Amino acid sequence: MSQLQFRPLQFNEKGEPFLRLPSPHENIIITVPRMSDAPTIISYMNDPAVYNMLEGPPFPYLPEHAEWWLTDITKGTDAALEELRRASAEHPDTDSVVVSSCPVRIIREVREDGTDLLLGDIAILRERWPDVMDQAEKESLAKPNADRPIGDLRIIWCIGDYIAPSHQGKGIMTAALKTLIHEWAVPRMGVRQLRVETFSDNIGSRRVFEKLGFVHEKTVPLENKILNSGRKISGMEILWWQAE
Repeated sequence: MSQLQFRPLQFNEKGEPFLRLPSPHENIIITVPRMSDAPTIISYMNDPAVYNMLEGPPFPYLPEHAEWWLTDITKGTDAALEELRRASAEHPDTDSVVVSSCPVRIIREVREDGTDLLLGDIAILRERWPDVMDQAEKESLAKPNADRPIGDLRIIWCIGDYIAPSHQGKGIMTAALKTLIHEWAVPRMGVRQLRVETFSDNIGSRRVFEKLGFVHEKTVPLENKILNSGRKISGMEILWWQAE
């Protein structure tokens, strides 16, 4: 099978696809999820340095939550790989076609002995406007965005991410996001605009996005936003990025 449609992905000896970060983070890769990741994910999701900055995960985070989440996102990465296989069969000798999603999302550190450690996750998804509290308004924004066809430059995308507390502040997330945006999202998904939200007290996340050229649009005050952990959120910062 032609590998043109899989570019710029590489494959390890097990056949797993990955993107490698550039120097000085060349020991970091972005690859597919594994069901064996569950214990590490459970540990991270019960760490306040992680769960206090995420909106969605249940709390406390239990083994069944990790199993459900890994099963769900594996369906997504498997579907993305199947889309690439179909493209390879239908367009074996043409330039890479635009696809609907990314087949890799899990950040791993590759050690000298060849083993790896899960560090975090990055997902590029169609925007869902989590800062909009009115459900009718949210639906009026999200539905047409979700209905736009693959490759439509008007699609607004968003990013969900986290990285292990042990590896925060080392430039890894900045490099991983830059790699995923410029090596996959823009050339392979046709992404032209990204809208991201960070909690107002998550200064580190906002700085990461600003380093990548995201521009702060506004602060959205939130009076009644409470996370599953019970933490009250005072507001969200909205930032935008557009391809040149």
